[in-house]
This record gives sequence, structure tokens and C-alpha cells, in this order.
Amino acid sequence: MGSFEFGKLKLRRLLGRWLMVGAAIATLLLPTLCFPDAALASLNDDRYDGNIFALYAGNGAIVPPRATLAQSLKKEKPALLFFYVDDSSDCKEYSFAISQLQAPYGRAVNFVPIAADAVPLKEKSAFEPDQPGYYFNKDSVPQTLIIDGSGKVRFDRIGAVSYEDLDDVFREVFDLLPRDQSETLRRRVVNELNVELVPAD
Repeated sequence: MGSFEFGKLKLRRLLGRWLMVGAAIATLLLPTLCFPDAALASLNDDRYDGNIFALYAGNGAIVPPRATLAQSLKKEKPALLFFYVDDSSDCKEYSFAISQLQAPYGRAVNFVPIAADAVPLKEKSAFEPDQPGYYFNKDSVPQTLIIDGSGKVRFDRIGAVSYEDLDDVFREVFDLLPRDQSETLRRRVVNELNVELVPAD
């Protein structure tokens, strides 16, 4: 066997190995590339999947907020302050309640979601009342606050809160009729995660 034929044999073996490696990589990546909907996102785990408002609430417009807390207080406009982390199942499940509130109150209230990881680790006294860190309870998320136009905290709770509880506070802030004196609404399922309120028949 001449050296030329021996070199061709080595080249074939090398190419064969590269093709096998390429095929193995393609086999691993092909499902992800061909079926992007088969992502590993899950509502019930504490794994990072991306922006929880876009993925689980169907509302990517909430993040980033249109106004900061300081801007809201300066304009004397009520604010809903929401501390969350994207890798928390509690925050994932609760994100749709925040999103649902944007429909009736989005023009009258500034929605200010804050990634808890972005809040500097300082004492509360190191923050001013127009900074989110002033209100953040570093023990757990989600945390929801409603601050009225005068800067008074009207609601502050850790954990998931119902749409109705938050709606009741907004009704007080805006001096609206209580729910029992308003038009009766019912929940209509939009998809497996989200519902909307529509007039009852």
C-alpha cells in the first residue's frame, strides 16, 4: 500500500469520525430546533424559564415597567409594586393575577414589577421612600404592595393574593363601588393558566 493510499484511508476514517460526532450533536439538537414548543418550561418548578409575565401570564408588556416607582410617586399616581423572581413557582403561578389587573387599572395605576435579585442588599434605612428597596421584605417572594397617589401604602402582602383582594383595595383607592354593588362578573377560562372577567349572563 502506497503512502498516498494510506493517507486517503486515514482521511476517510477521520471524516467518518467527524460525521459520527456531527450526527450525535444533530440528534441532540434536532428536537429543540424542530420543535421549539417542546421547551422544558414548567409552571410547577423553581427553574428559570424566562420572563414569567411573557411565559405564564401571556403579558410580556409588564416587564420592563413603563414607569419607575419614583416617577409614579412624583406624578401622584397609584402604583402596584410587585417583587418577584423568574425562577420561583409561586411567582410563576401568581404572575397572571398581576397581569389580569392591568386590564381594568393599567391606565390609572403604574405597574412596577421588580426582580428581587436586582434590589441591593442594604438596610431599609439606606433607601428613600421612592426606591423599591425601601418596601422590599427580603424574606420571601412574591410580595405585592399597592401605594396610593399620596405615597401611602394601602396593601402589603407576601405570597399569592387573589385578584379580588387586590381589586378591593383599588376600589377603595379610586373610590369605586364595592363589587357587590357593581355589575356581576364571572371568570372565563382563556387557557390552562389564564382567566378573564366578563359580565355574568
